[in-house]
Amino acid sequence: MLTDRLANAALYRSLSPRIADALDYLAARDFAKIADGRHAIDGDHLFALVQRYTSKPLAEGRWEAHRKYIDLQYVVSGTEQIGYVSIDQLAAEPHDEERDLAWLSGTAGQWITVPAGHFMLLWPGDAHMPQIATGAPSEILKVVVKIEVPPAHAHGGLLFRGGLGGRKH
Repeated sequence: MLTDRLANAALYRSLSPRIADALDYLAARDFAKIADGRHAIDGDHLFALVQRYTSKPLAEGRWEAHRKYIDLQYVVSGTEQIGYVSIDQLAAEPHDEERDLAWLSGTAGQWITVPAGHFMLLWPGDAHMPQIATGAPSEILKVVVKIEVPPAHAHGGLLFRGGLGGRKH
């Protein structure tokens, strides 16, 4: 997991071409003018989910994790907390392959406040609990870019540089 301001995206472009493309996509759009839903960037390899919602109390949150995709969660407006913990610290339900989603349970984890203009990158192996209110529930505009991980790396927590495939030319 890593978190930073989108203004510092250049620091992370070398992680992989797909992460660079995802960061470029976020920097180039006014999401206040874009409808909620799925938006293609590079087919199923790279796509964005634009979401508007009200943050929720911690008691309503659920831990989740993915195998096929890295999540790049970017808060456009509002502020939320996102919980983070290694999946080996939680008990997992069966993984839903079609949705690339596993629900997990447990009390371990740390909480990171993610204000507008900031993002969090979460790799497979990083359980997370998004959409948590920092106080009273509030309106959030967030974009989650799903970055496909090559099958050979889909179960690991760390990903070596250049391991996320190349750009199409």
